[in-house]
Amino acid sequence: MWALLAAPGAFWLVALFAVPFYAIAAVAFGYTDPVFNAPVPEWDPRYWDFTAFSEILTRSVSGDLRPVFLRTLLYVALALGLCVAIGYPVAYYVARHAGRRRALLLGLILAPWWVNYLTRMLAWLNLLQDDGYVNDLLLLTRLVDEPVRWLSGNPVTVVLALVYGYVPFFIVPLFATLDRIDPLLLEAARDLGCSGRRAFWHVTLPLSRPGLLTASAITALPMFGDYYTNTLVSGSPTTTMIANQIEFYLLGGTRKELGASLVLLLSALLMALMVYYLISSRRAEEVVS
Repeated sequence: MWALLAAPGAFWLVALFAVPFYAIAAVAFGYTDPVFNAPVPEWDPRYWDFTAFSEILTRSVSGDLRPVFLRTLLYVALALGLCVAIGYPVAYYVARHAGRRRALLLGLILAPWWVNYLTRMLAWLNLLQDDGYVNDLLLLTRLVDEPVRWLSGNPVTVVLALVYGYVPFFIVPLFATLDRIDPLLLEAARDLGCSGRRAFWHVTLPLSRPGLLTASAITALPMFGDYYTNTLVSGSPTTTMIANQIEFYLLGGTRKELGASLVLLLSALLMALMVYYLISSRRAEEVVS
């Protein structure tokens, strides 16, 4: 019975994940038509050509793509760190201290999902222009002497835009974990002489680690494949991320096999991160249990 119930989901995964991923591999390991300069996928693995993938791997390790990979890792790490700094206190407050305002606060946290992502980013473009409200406020408070060029290849803008776009993905799963922590455990810690701060560090934080790992994975993984945020708020080669390179090769360049190879390489990196996440989550669950 369970196999029958799982069949539609399995078919969905095969049709919309496995088949497209195999098509990407066929393009990456195929060849380019010399007449029309178009990629010709090779569906038979026996005839795959790994030249393009080897080129991308070499350029990513020691060539021109190496700074792009390092920049992507740095931007995602900084954005994830800010999501933790912003999202954990918010999730903790809503789970523990919101009271009757919990539903309202959760609605406000989820409200950005009701608006198209591009629409929200376009609104930020108006705020961050040289004569926008953000610069007006900074000049009024004399924090700066001249308008900050937020939209001219400023890496700070890219990181803040990633945080703004993905912090709700961080808060919601973390809130679910914090909300399930039994308050009796905190009361027991206080009965044993722990202050509120020590109870947080020795009880709440360890018990929330699985949710923290889940929230980090849900937030960080789509950041690696995000190309439109960088394009909208920067569009400069100095802030190019790996997803922007994939977009360039697949949509704007002539060597689409390089873009497909980049997809495979990025997928391998994300797979390694997912393996680390699964192992860490399993260990965290064993510690909690």
